[in-house]
Order: sequence, then structure tokens, then C-alpha cells
Amino acid sequence: MSGNSTVQFQFEAEVIHWRGPSPYFFAPIPERHCEEIKKVAKLATYGWGVIPVEATIDGFMFGTSLFPKDGSYLLPLKDAVRRMCNLTAGDSISASISIQLRGR
Repeated sequence: MSGNSTVQFQFEAEVIHWRGPSPYFFAPIPERHCEEIKKVAKLATYGWGVIPVEATIDGFMFGTSLFPKDGSYLLPLKDAVRRMCNLTAGDSISASISIQLRGR
């Protein structure tokens, strides 16, 4: 692969609340997209398996990073995003994700 390319996809998910040591809200990435993400992860990650993405929910675009979790990925939902989109745990979302790949 030469130059840069982008992997994009859309999905629907239910917002979950992570109640760990650092409480946070996430949208789990559906399994059907996780295999595609795993195939390109080495061309996108900046370390620790975290993958920078540009996400859009309800027309609100934001930058964040997918977190690997138990063979899957979680899309973190920043407080500003949740406020703009009026989201909380249990809500269904429709989102799009773009992953920028570095050329090798």
C-alpha cells in the first residue's frame, strides 16, 4: 500500500456506560466491522492498539480513538458529543467512522 487511504463504515449501536475506575460512555462497534478494523489496525494505530478515528453522530463530527476491548472495539463518546446529541446509556445511535491509514 502506498500513500494514504481511508476505511469508512456506518453502524448502529446502543450506548453503554462503563462504570470502571474512570466512568465513561461508549458505543460498541458491531462485530461485523471489527474484523475489518483488525486487518488495518497496524496501519492506523499510534500504539497500545488504540486507533484514531473521525466519527459522526447526528451530523456532529468529532475526533476520538477506538479502544480495543475483548477482541472488539469501543467508540468513546465525549461529554460534548453526548450533550450535543442528547445521548445516555441505553440510547440507540447511528454513527459513521473514518479510519485514516498510513502508507507503508
